[in-house]
Amino acid sequence: MELEIGQIMEILPHRQPFLLIDAVEELEPGKRAVARKCVSYNEPYFGGHFPGEPVMPGVLIVEALAQTGAVAILSMEENCGKTAYFAEINRARFKKKVVPGDVLTLTTEIIRQKGPIGIGSATASVRGEVVCTAELTFAIGSKEEERKNGGFVSEVEKRTGRKNTGGGSTGAAGDDCVPGLRQGDQ
Repeated sequence: MELEIGQIMEILPHRQPFLLIDAVEELEPGKRAVARKCVSYNEPYFGGHFPGEPVMPGVLIVEALAQTGAVAILSMEENCGKTAYFAEINRARFKKKVVPGDVLTLTTEIIRQKGPIGIGSATASVRGEVVCTAELTFAIGSKEEERKNGGFVSEVEKRTGRKNTGGGSTGAAGDDCVPGLRQGDQ
């Protein structure tokens, strides 16, 4: 299944300049997504990263991978209206620079999920060459659950046994997780 930008924006809350995927080329809800990011010289970060040698910041490549995984997990019917939060980034490796004119292929596969906590294996490539890999841990929550349970951080700490010092949103689905897709159409 493919999704255009309007459909992605119905799943993720991100907007320009922080919506970092342009299209979803493949989607298996709850399992995997493959997205595309066309890297333009007009990206706002290139003005300062780095003058005279524009390079896409690695943290934004990882965020694009997280947004790809958020589309996969939030397109599941039971996650409609919820938010995918970053809980942890492990084994991030940057192998090549990403520069204006590159087209990033972003693949995130959900490899484990127990309750609201899950892990995605993520790879970014340009023209078939791997530029970044990472393991991304996420926590699924809703505003109501977060208020009731004291937030997703306490849930992550309970399930992983590790203290979490941060977190960020990687998506919130609207009423219709995958526009035009009924649950039986997958």
